[in-house]
Amino acid sequence: MEIGTIETIEPPKKRRKRRSGFTSGPGGGNRNNGGNGGGGGDDNNGGPPDLPDEQTRPGTNIPRILTAFLLLVVMMTFGGLISAYIVIATNGVPEWRPFSLPIQVWISTAIILASSAVYHVAKKAFDDNDQEKAKKYLLATTGLGAAFISSQIIVWLELVRLGVYVYGNPYAGFFYVLTAIHALHVLGGVIALGSIVLRSWNETIFEPEIERRQQLAQVVGWYWHFMDALWIVLFVLLGFWK
Repeated sequence: MEIGTIETIEPPKKRRKRRSGFTSGPGGGNRNNGGNGGGGGDDNNGGPPDLPDEQTRPGTNIPRILTAFLLLVVMMTFGGLISAYIVIATNGVPEWRPFSLPIQVWISTAIILASSAVYHVAKKAFDDNDQEKAKKYLLATTGLGAAFISSQIIVWLELVRLGVYVYGNPYAGFFYVLTAIHALHVLGGVIALGSIVLRSWNETIFEPEIERRQQLAQVVGWYWHFMDALWIVLFVLLGFWK
């Protein structure tokens, strides 16, 4: 320092602590400094963070899990009833008096098979994002489900007219119980179909909502096709294993 001059001594600058995570990069974008290893991070280019994949999104698998659990419960319920039916049918008890199935049972079988085929078309329309077609075929499936239940009621009324009652005839008891429990489960499927119809009534371009509808169509399809297959088992059992 020269004599007669004053030199200003600046205080030492405080070192700014480097923040982990996202910091502003030279291009105005965000740089992730907490990347893998000790090097640089991944550039996000200033855009929004990536959305989680559908399979990892919270709550995505809940409808699938609940439906699978419900189908397991239904399978165990009917498995127990069918096992009891087979045991009693093979024992040859005198009270076991089978009867020919009314024609309405065959009609019910045709209706539920048709409903399963129609629902398959609706599900494919959902997958192709053809929302108008999906709604029409969902309505048709719902109508066929209601027609199946109506057909079952006609079957029961016809049996009562013929004097077939639960009392004194185990075969008749199993027929009423198995078909009634199945009809109740089909009614639950009809309600589920109606809820999807209402949800899908108006078309949408919102991607999460489209994915949600497709997921609901998938799990309801599992249930509906299961009810279809279960009815075929009951039809063969009651009609040909007497």
